[in-house]
Amino acid sequence: MKTLNLGTRVVLITSLSIIFSVVLILFVAYGRLLHDFEEVLSERQVLQAHSMASRVNEELSIRLNSLGAFASILTDGENLLPMDQLKFAMGRQPGLEKLFQGDLLIFDTNGVAIAENRHVPNRIGTAYADRPHFKRAMTSNTPIVSRPIIGRRTGLPLLSFLAPIHSDAGDLLGLAGGTINLTQQGILPDDLDPEPGTLLKVLDTGHFIQVDALQPGAPAPDLPAPGTDILVDSALSGVNAGVVTDLSGERWVYATHHLDRLGWLILSAAPYAQVTQPARAWFNNFLWASVAVMVPLLFFAYLLTRAATHSLSSMSEKIYGMITGNALNTRLSVTGTTETRNLAHAFNALMDEREALDTLKSQFVSNVSHELRTPLTSINGSLKLLDSGATGQLPDKASALIKVALRNGEHLQALITDLLDFDKAVSGKLQINTTAIQLDDAIDKACEGNQTMANHYGVRLANKHSESLAACADPERLRQILNNFISNAIKYSPQNGLITIQAEATQSGYIRITVSDQGDGVPEHFIPNLFQRFAQAEVGSSRAKSGTGLGLAICKELAELMGGKAGYFYDNGAHFWLELPQSSSLQGSHHENA
Repeated sequence: MKTLNLGTRVVLITSLSIIFSVVLILFVAYGRLLHDFEEVLSERQVLQAHSMASRVNEELSIRLNSLGAFASILTDGENLLPMDQLKFAMGRQPGLEKLFQGDLLIFDTNGVAIAENRHVPNRIGTAYADRPHFKRAMTSNTPIVSRPIIGRRTGLPLLSFLAPIHSDAGDLLGLAGGTINLTQQGILPDDLDPEPGTLLKVLDTGHFIQVDALQPGAPAPDLPAPGTDILVDSALSGVNAGVVTDLSGERWVYATHHLDRLGWLILSAAPYAQVTQPARAWFNNFLWASVAVMVPLLFFAYLLTRAATHSLSSMSEKIYGMITGNALNTRLSVTGTTETRNLAHAFNALMDEREALDTLKSQFVSNVSHELRTPLTSINGSLKLLDSGATGQLPDKASALIKVALRNGEHLQALITDLLDFDKAVSGKLQINTTAIQLDDAIDKACEGNQTMANHYGVRLANKHSESLAACADPERLRQILNNFISNAIKYSPQNGLITIQAEATQSGYIRITVSDQGDGVPEHFIPNLFQRFAQAEVGSSRAKSGTGLGLAICKELAELMGGKAGYFYDNGAHFWLELPQSSSLQGSHHENA
C-alpha cells in the first residue's frame, strides 16, 4: 500500500468495501437461512414424533375404552355375573378379541384369575395382585395399561390392560384384563411412515429395548451399546431436540417425545443435508446475481475515483516541495474541482500560519534577549555586592537567603543564555564540555536548588541514593535538565506529594536518571508533542502552567548533544528520564558539536 498513489488506494478501498459488504450480506443471509431451515426441519421432527405418540396413545385409548365397556357388562349391579354368564359374555366379544389377540381374562377383587377365553396352563387360580399395574388399577379404580413386561421364559415383551368392574354403588367387584404380545401384534400404526430420508425409532427406556425393531416370535432387541449410535445416545440424554453428528460424520436434526403411559421415547431424525441443500441452492443463485451487479459497480467506482483524484497529482508535488523546504514561499494554485480548491485554500492558510508562528518564535527569543538579560544582570550584580559584604555584615539567616537567591539568579541567567543559544543547539553549533560527574552529588545539588520551590508548592524531594555512579556529561547542562524535570514535577504534583530522583545503570552502557512524581501525568493525546518546541499540554485550561514551552525541547536537544537521550512514561505517576553515557567510556573527554 505504501507504493500506491492516492487514486489507486481510493479505488482499492472502494472496491474492497463493496466486495466486503456483498460478501458480508451473503454470509449473514446464508447463516440466517440455514438457521431458519434448521428450525423448520427441527419443528417437523417434533411434529412427526408428536404425531407418532398421538397415534400410539390413540391405540391405547381404544383398547382401554373397549375393555372398560366390556367390564361394565360383567356385573348385575351388585355382584359379578355367575361363571357361566361370564364365559358366555367373553365368548361374544369378537372385536375385543381382535384388539387383544383373543387373550381376555377376568380377575376377582384379590387379583386372582377366575375366567379366560383361551386356556393357558396354570393361569386360572393364579394371583396377580402383587404386580405393580394391578395395584395401580385397584387403587385408582380406572382403566390402566402396564409398562412393557418382558416374559420370563420367552423374553417377549407384553402389554397388560386392566379395567375395574364396579357395582352400581361404585364398589370394586373385580378386573377385566387383556394382554398384547408386542411381537405378534404391535400398537405402532402401520400407516405412519417417516418422510423419505428420515428415521423414526421407538425406544423402551425401562427395558432398554428398541420397540420398532421387534420381530414376530423373537426376543426384544436391545438398544445399541453407548457410543455406537449417537442419535440414540442423544435421545436418552434428556435433550428433547438438537443437532448431532454420528460416527460416520453425518449430521442429523432430531426431536423426541415421551410416552408416559408406556415409558417409551419416540425419536424422529432427519439428515442435516435437508437443511443445507435448499439453502446452498439459494446461496449460489444469489452469489451469481451479486457478482453480476458488482462488476459494473466496481468499474464505475474506478472511473469516478480516478477522475476525482487525478487533479491532486500536481498539487501533491507542490505540497511535498513545501514540506521538504524546497519551496517555502510558494503557494498552491487555487484551481480545479471544489475539493481541490478547498485543499489549496486550506494548505495556503496553513503555510501563512506556519510563517506567522516562526516569526512569533523569533520575536519571543529576541524579547527574552533584550528585556530579561539586562535587568537580571543588574539583580545578580546587586546580590553579589550584598553577598560580598559591600553594604556591611549581614545576619546569618539573611546571608543564607542572599546566597540562595544569588545561586538561583545565576542559574536563571544561564537559562536565558541557553534560551538565546537554542538555535545553536538545534543546528549543532552549541559547545558542550563533558566530564565525569558523580550523580549523587549532582542530584543533591539539584534538589537543594529546587527546595524553596518545593516548599512553596507543598511537595517533598527525595534522592534515592544508589551505588556510586558517574556519568559523562556537561555539569551545567545536566543541572539545567534536572532543574527542568524537577520544576515540572513540582508544579504538577498533588499537595504533600513525593518527588523522587533516582540514578541507575542500564544494560546498554548508559546511566538513567529518572524524576518521578505522583501527579496525573501528561495527557495521552499530547505525548507525541511532549518534547517539541513551544508546546504545552492543556493550554488555556485550569491545569496549564506558566512557561514558554521550550523547557523539554531544550532538555531533549541537550541530552542528544551529550550523547544521550530523554524520554517519558507513565506508571502511577509521571516519570521523566535522562540517559547519559557512563563515565568509564568517555571520562574526562571534551567534544564540540559543530
